[in-house]
Amino acid sequence: MIRKQEALDYHSQGRRGKIEVISSKPCQTQRDLSLAYTPGVAEPCREIEANPDDAYLYTAKGNLVAVISNGTAVLGLGDIGALAGKPVMEGKGVLFKRFADIDVYDIELNSHNPDEIIRAVQMLEPTFGGINLEDIKAPECFYIEETLKKTMNIPVFHDDQHGTAIISGAALVNALEIVGKNIDNVKVVFSGAGAAGIACAKLYESLGVKRQNMILVDTKGVVYKGRKEGMNPYKEYFAVDTDARMLADAMKGADVFCGVSAKGIVSKEMVKSMADDPIVLAMANPDPEITYEDATSVRSDIIMATGRSDYPNQVNNVLGFPFIFRGALDVRAKMINEEMKIAASHALATLAKEDVPDSVVRAYGGERITFGRNYIIPKPFDPRVLLWEATAVAKAAMETGVARNPIKDFEAYRDSLEARLGKSREVMRFFIREAQHAPKRIVFPEGEEEKILRAAQVIVDENIAKPILLGSRTFIKQRIADLGLDLNGVEIINPGKAPRFDEYVTAYYALRQRKGLTRFDAERHMKTHNIYGMMMVELDDADGLLSGLTQHYPDTVRPALQIIGKREGVRKIAGLYMLVFKNQTIFIADATVNIEPSAEDLAEIALLAAEKVRQFDIEPRVAMLSFSNFGGTQHPLTERVRHAVQLVRRSEPDLMVDGEMMADTAVVPGIVTELYPFSTLKGSANILICPDLTSANIAYKLLTHLGGAVAIGPVLLGIRKPVYLLTPGCDVSDIVNMTAMTVFECQQYGDRRPEQSKEILGRFKSSFQGIEI
Repeated sequence: MIRKQEALDYHSQGRRGKIEVISSKPCQTQRDLSLAYTPGVAEPCREIEANPDDAYLYTAKGNLVAVISNGTAVLGLGDIGALAGKPVMEGKGVLFKRFADIDVYDIELNSHNPDEIIRAVQMLEPTFGGINLEDIKAPECFYIEETLKKTMNIPVFHDDQHGTAIISGAALVNALEIVGKNIDNVKVVFSGAGAAGIACAKLYESLGVKRQNMILVDTKGVVYKGRKEGMNPYKEYFAVDTDARMLADAMKGADVFCGVSAKGIVSKEMVKSMADDPIVLAMANPDPEITYEDATSVRSDIIMATGRSDYPNQVNNVLGFPFIFRGALDVRAKMINEEMKIAASHALATLAKEDVPDSVVRAYGGERITFGRNYIIPKPFDPRVLLWEATAVAKAAMETGVARNPIKDFEAYRDSLEARLGKSREVMRFFIREAQHAPKRIVFPEGEEEKILRAAQVIVDENIAKPILLGSRTFIKQRIADLGLDLNGVEIINPGKAPRFDEYVTAYYALRQRKGLTRFDAERHMKTHNIYGMMMVELDDADGLLSGLTQHYPDTVRPALQIIGKREGVRKIAGLYMLVFKNQTIFIADATVNIEPSAEDLAEIALLAAEKVRQFDIEPRVAMLSFSNFGGTQHPLTERVRHAVQLVRRSEPDLMVDGEMMADTAVVPGIVTELYPFSTLKGSANILICPDLTSANIAYKLLTHLGGAVAIGPVLLGIRKPVYLLTPGCDVSDIVNMTAMTVFECQQYGDRRPEQSKEILGRFKSSFQGIEI
């Protein structure tokens, strides 16, 4: 429960309010100033004057939305005025930015005159790419939106109307599917005939509900044909011939209740009177028309949704407006039409049937979430909503002819949406895309684990790899059924009962017989999933292996070294992490394998890391880290790093490498420039070689949890065939991403021609546009 003082403190502490303007371009020097303002700014002005569409190229217009209100219908507070409504409009801006990376200015208009509001908004068209109307009372809101849509050439959207309609529409579609009712036969009762109620009724009609099967109820009772009191053209459209006069009458035999009205107006008796498998969408805020506890106490067959996060099936408008505007802005739509709204509803309904990411499960208490009566619409913090809904809206805009800048490549568009969720997601999209071009056989020794099975479903659905699951066939099949997955055709191998078990034992025994292994030991070890999986890779029955979800790194690394072994010429393998920040990406080693590396080990780690980074078509800049800069402290630990630098230079004279140096010297170019101009390191380092595993592990975890980096890895360096490690307890999405990286590594070993590799790596490098590497 949010308390008054907590809410006031949230808005008042630190910088007042909830929003600020941040420059997207540097303004640190006189030259920057001349480009940002006069005289340089004159050039884009001239271009826009000559071609107005260039405003989308040279200004923020294409990603800028105005949130406009006159404060006449603010949440449950009513007409509190434009100024008092400002915190809500700022909050709307926060949600636009957080969920869809859309910039917002909130504009509060101190007027109750609809025509004044219309004229004010019309004059803002040159500034904004879209208009979000907010908290304007009915029926004026209908007139204002309709007029603006007719007279403006950018999207205008009244969220209070359409947001609730779109989200609840998705809930309706899925709830009807669960109970097995046809949308064209159901009877729907609407409580509330204001902005949201009328919009819900209109959208439900578009989704397939027959108008004659709808009954609207407002504060005067049922909206019936011939009623005079409290009517307007919008209510008149839905007036029906009925003897029902009050809400209780209308609810009898109803299949669906859609409430956007007031707390507590629905009784238990009303819910009892509804048809079998009733669907109750009680969306009054902050308290619903009937509580979840009361409704479920009288109907065990009910499907219920509310506006609250502490009950199942929260109908939250944040599932709509950010993503609808994202899709509309990205195709420069002239309007948001009915088809775009329907596309948004169907996208949400379809997404709810997909496997729910672990990050979302954790955010909502950690219990498994699956499609059903208590989960009919996605959760607000599901990051996939952006990808599904914005894409659906953009496609609908194109199909209905309102898109002025159609998307030519939707795969690339989805990649751009991933980038808005974070640079690391964009980087991983590259690996997923490339894996899809030539999927490889990846063996999962932990094939009985739920997360592995859920990841396998995504891997199969997206054609990333051909998973091979190790474990008990009976157990895995049962778990697949329990999880509601469809993994027919996926290979399952029980090592102890495998047809090639004896052949693998013989091969393994031959490899290890002079390492103290007996034939009996070989048979016993071969029933161990990691060892069997490594033999599959060694004997080319699988292309790569991914393990470590339930084990420590040595449990995977040790058999990899014993069976697959190191590449020729490699003394020690190592682990490399890619750390992706918003504006910078660095690689760090070794945080995985070598606890106290010698100077020779550090040199080899640096060389292997540089080699791997070059595979991504990135020129390595290597810093060998210590607690001293260039001989500033004489100590065996610093001497070891200095010696490692010498060994690296001796092995690869052209590699940009220097040390020993402190971490800040490595990543802040000005320190080297001002204090150590002799250094061969030019610019900030993109590969950090830590002096031991302790420092590397601490560094990457601190950078991840406090520095805002996303860690991708670890990648094993120096192993002869692709073996990748999972972090114990990682998410399904992490398993999918690491599978894509494993497939990519397999492809480098296999069938790619040099010119193909060059083209592919060029695409990888383009994933880092806008950030320093």
